[in-house]
Amino acid sequence: MRNLQVTIDSNSGFCFGVVYAIQMAEDLLDEQGYLYCLGDIVHNDVEVERLQQRGLRIIDHAQLRELRDEAVLIRAHGEPPATYHVAMQNNLTLIDASCPVVLKLQNRIKTSYDKDERIFIYGKHGHAEVMGLLGQTSNKAVVFENLDELMQHELPSKITLYSQTTKSTNSFYNIKDTLEQKGYEVDANDTICRQVSNRDKDLRKFAAQFDKIIFVSGTKSSNGKVLYQVCKETNPATYFVSKVEELQPSWFADGDTVGICGATSTPMWLMEEVRDILLREAV
Repeated sequence: MRNLQVTIDSNSGFCFGVVYAIQMAEDLLDEQGYLYCLGDIVHNDVEVERLQQRGLRIIDHAQLRELRDEAVLIRAHGEPPATYHVAMQNNLTLIDASCPVVLKLQNRIKTSYDKDERIFIYGKHGHAEVMGLLGQTSNKAVVFENLDELMQHELPSKITLYSQTTKSTNSFYNIKDTLEQKGYEVDANDTICRQVSNRDKDLRKFAAQFDKIIFVSGTKSSNGKVLYQVCKETNPATYFVSKVEELQPSWFADGDTVGICGATSTPMWLMEEVRDILLREAV
């Protein structure tokens, strides 16, 4: 019925921090059959379900405080110092899969905090990585999601500016430039992960090449929401799916070229599943 030409974006899929965390989890699951993980190991429901079927046990911070004498995986997003204190008290072995980019950022924020600098973090309220960053400042840093929110605060004349690692570099520098134009002195620390930020540019090129784009991502992924919009701006015929069951036949016409891409939390196997269904015309 439909002769679709389907291509997966080779730059999409897990960033190296997520690859590292999942590989570590799989190795331990192979060894001991189960493993506790503090929070979703990745913001993708189907990948979490796959690992849970292998024995991964997702717990929250309240459950962590009740746990004793076990091994617990710290995911790529990192954790605040309080988590490590709980682990010591409860004789927990932490398997730390914190992304090296995130750990470097945590250390830099801690150094700034120790110097009594006024720290402002461009990031998403309540995001796991941001909670870890806030913890380096005894929760005294100010988190803001956009410039309007930042300007509602009474700002000091000198601002130390940081960013969640997955935010847009353009937005970060726009915030810095606007603050400087308003007369503030800004010590801007660009700690954005280039493997993530470069996907913006790469995805625009990719999305422009096809009649239709299927963007595959978990609904909880902040990065996924941003990158979906990037694709949609470039190619209005972009469709968001979190699993293969959400594909709709009405999206496609005979002979369409279709590009499949995803977030840094989207497993390659899921994009391959989407491709295979499209090629089998089983949507």
